[in-house]
Amino acid sequence: MEKPLSPRESGQFVAERSRDVFVDEDGVKRVVQMIYDLWESEEFTASGWKKMNPLAPPPDSDEAINWVFVTDTMNFSFWPEREEEQCEVVCRGNTYRGYMSLCAAVTRAVDEGVPITNPTYFSQISEAELAKVLRSDSDTPMPMLKERHQALTEAGRVLMEHGGSFRIFMSRCENDAEKMVKYIVENIPSYRDEAMYEGKRISFYKRAQILVADFWGIMEARGEGHIPNLDYLTMFADYRVPQGLVYLGALRYSDALMETLKNGEVLSSGERREVEIRGCSIWCVERIRQHLWKLVEERDGKSCHINSALIDFYLWPYAKKHHKEMAHIPIHHTRCIYY
Repeated sequence: MEKPLSPRESGQFVAERSRDVFVDEDGVKRVVQMIYDLWESEEFTASGWKKMNPLAPPPDSDEAINWVFVTDTMNFSFWPEREEEQCEVVCRGNTYRGYMSLCAAVTRAVDEGVPITNPTYFSQISEAELAKVLRSDSDTPMPMLKERHQALTEAGRVLMEHGGSFRIFMSRCENDAEKMVKYIVENIPSYRDEAMYEGKRISFYKRAQILVADFWGIMEARGEGHIPNLDYLTMFADYRVPQGLVYLGALRYSDALMETLKNGEVLSSGERREVEIRGCSIWCVERIRQHLWKLVEERDGKSCHINSALIDFYLWPYAKKHHKEMAHIPIHHTRCIYY
């Protein structure tokens, strides 16, 4: 079978052929200016990882690495059928929704003495046991329990076949981000985030890339060395960042697509419009990165360290923070295991 294009190549391929989603270069440059004013701040360093993952174990604990693996393996599809019907998880006195409800559920289980971060345990966990770990404190359960159970146990068995921990599993990749992403995708089927578009096999690898980025964040926070080739990573194509990019004017939807999304139509995974939203989002962030690097070099005479993953780490919480202001821009909804 033909190898898929890499996520970056896929983004460009889709953006050059897209019929309903478009990268707006003027909007891209406005976002670049916004990021340029912050590019030397702590927001764009690995030290911000703990701030973005407040429920994770301390980075200097080995448990943190497997915690990341467990949460990233089940990191998909949190959007509610109705806005007022959200899965909620209470942990350490706070209530969490969306992706953070998963983080809260895993940390709550750890606090309760459940060895959920131990591959020996989660490779064999029953669906009923996982249901207890992921139980909701509202009337709305966490969606896709069966799929999360399958993804977690499957991934756990892979770790058990490769040394019994995520760190040992990753050690075979020579600390190279590209090798890490490819190794994850080759060995763990649920991370194989691919599609066909205009006769070409393409890839997004959202969860595989964010898993590598989180692993990097922990290693940097621990002071355990640098992962070269992190510029291989693109943004992590999901449903929140595209909304932010449209709000900021860097991405534009056709009137027909905007109407479809406002009507609440669910897009199936791999269908043309869904692929165009994700692919153009990747290429939009690539254009932001390219312009930013050029601007920093021209104005400051320096090399810019900000890669696409760090831009994503800025845009995702930005979109969450400004969700009320951008409520008029619909989020596309796709129920799948890839994001």
